[in-house]
Amino acid sequence: MKKTVLVIEDEKPIVDILVFHLQRSGYDTLAASDGADGLKLALEKKPDLILLDVMLPKMDGFTVCKAIRRENAAVPILMLTAREEENDKVMGLELGADDYVTKPFAVKELLARVGANIRRVSVAREAAEPAEADVFESGRLRLHTGRMEVSVDGHPVDLSQREYDLLLYLMRNAGAVASREELMHKVWNYDYIGDLRVVDVAVRRLREKIEPNAAEPVYILTRRGVGYLFSGGGHA
Repeated sequence: MKKTVLVIEDEKPIVDILVFHLQRSGYDTLAASDGADGLKLALEKKPDLILLDVMLPKMDGFTVCKAIRRENAAVPILMLTAREEENDKVMGLELGADDYVTKPFAVKELLARVGANIRRVSVAREAAEPAEADVFESGRLRLHTGRMEVSVDGHPVDLSQREYDLLLYLMRNAGAVASREELMHKVWNYDYIGDLRVVDVAVRRLREKIEPNAAEPVYILTRRGVGYLFSGGGHA
């Protein structure tokens, strides 16, 4: 079955380029030229991936991203921005975007990121139906792969698909330091080095959800200049 990509972008020449290349690569496409219509399509049509511009009429991309994440934690969102400001990129990631692409972008690179994110979600869904589920536990934290469920003190934690994948990878490799480059390859499924701030923001968001005190983490530790590791993880 073909995967569907929703393009939310108000510049028609960019929409035409994206739709042409996406369809040529085998995807079905949907398009919206403002934030309000884009949000409506995202919630009603449930696409497999969303390309979301930051600067949009009626509703900006940040607001759209936040609204989508409230309803759908799994769908990959790649933000498109013409801005170079650091705050815009980090804000999109903090609101739940999986990655961003700065205009002007290389079509080949964008398609690679689209494919990687769609594959990641497909693999995660397949892994959620094993013959025998794995359960990882450490202190108050528990991850059940069969149900794709994470809980702290028995209470479910609402993670995005990316945050779940990141935590699962770290717990499976508990005690081993994973570099940012390794995480980009294994969790983001990128065969090239992207912007490593994407990893740092994802770790920060994950800590805020699972750590007793995100400022003094006990589960996901930083090895400065190297990467991150899960401390005290165990397999039950």
